[in-house]
Amino acid sequence: MTEPTTGRAAVAVLGTGIIGAPIARNLAKNGHRVRVWNRTRGKAEALAADGVQVADTPGDAVRGADIVLTVLTDGPQVLETIRAATPGLREGTVWVQVSTVGEAVDELAAFARAQGLVFVDAPVQGTRRPAENGQLVIMAAGSHAVRGAVQPVFDSIGKRTVWVGDDGATGAASRLKLVLTTWVIALTHGVGEALALAAGLGVDPRHFIDVVSGGPMDNGYFQGKSSAILSGDYTPSFSVENAEKDARLVLEAADRVGIRMDTVEAGRARFRRASQQGHGAQDMAAGYFAAFPTGEA
Repeated sequence: MTEPTTGRAAVAVLGTGIIGAPIARNLAKNGHRVRVWNRTRGKAEALAADGVQVADTPGDAVRGADIVLTVLTDGPQVLETIRAATPGLREGTVWVQVSTVGEAVDELAAFARAQGLVFVDAPVQGTRRPAENGQLVIMAAGSHAVRGAVQPVFDSIGKRTVWVGDDGATGAASRLKLVLTTWVIALTHGVGEALALAAGLGVDPRHFIDVVSGGPMDNGYFQGKSSAILSGDYTPSFSVENAEKDARLVLEAADRVGIRMDTVEAGRARFRRASQQGHGAQDMAAGYFAAFPTGEA
């Protein structure tokens, strides 16, 4: 990983949730001047101990920033927040859109163009732990002229940047994120359903894990989610509610281009059911409970 340039930019981070907080912390750790805003201020205040400045409004957070990162739940929240930040933005400010927003990327790019902002579409692959360890993978689309400015930021929060386009307004990176989301949904429910069937049939789940481990079907994601289910530890790396939202974004995009996504559609229904059973704030591995009528294994 390329070493970031210490203190190269003043960076504003809008949204300090599961991903936004560690992003802000790693930026400060790598010498950037960081100011943050979060809808619930209390969730951002812990970052002050890391040298991060906490602002009361989006406009205050972005005032004087060279680069603004939005790390929020979905497109409507991103648009609402960046609009609220307008009083503090200046023409030419670089806006790096990190959230998973799906087709809403087009509306965000149009807003950036109207405001004279330099738009970089840069969703990330990775959940809580990769974010905490600065090991996210950044999928980015933006002009060559802006890459030198944003690369030190990306190097502070991720292990790798994959540039997929020369213009953020094309939405190439956000659409790639939808493709990756499709794969994550399949993996998550594959693990959950297999373990649910094991429970129902009285099969020792450790035998299932043992057979898969070290073979061609094994991977770190399988090990992590199966461990969460077997241990009952659903501390959220990425919540069921957010996974359901991402599945919806995939389906909306697929519908626009006439692609059937039966697995994602079923996966969304499972996430929704688990959420209705009371597991919405838990890790997406808790989609496991959707296999059981009562929401309990």
